[in-house]
Amino acid sequence: MVRLELDDKEARVLAEILRYHLSELRMEIADTDSMNFREALKEKEALIRRLLENLPSPEESASS
Repeated sequence: MVRLELDDKEARVLAEILRYHLSELRMEIADTDSMNFREALKEKEALIRRLLENLPSPEESASS
């Protein structure tokens, strides 16, 4: 298992990057015709969502 320690600012930036990529990924999923590729993208989307669950939400980080 890999452990990554981030300070508050690093966690906020990482969450911002992941949210942006998630938004882009949703558009790519919608535009994809290949079922196999679409399923791979959906798996990636689920992974990004799990990662975001472990990072502070924008509301939490704003109060820090």
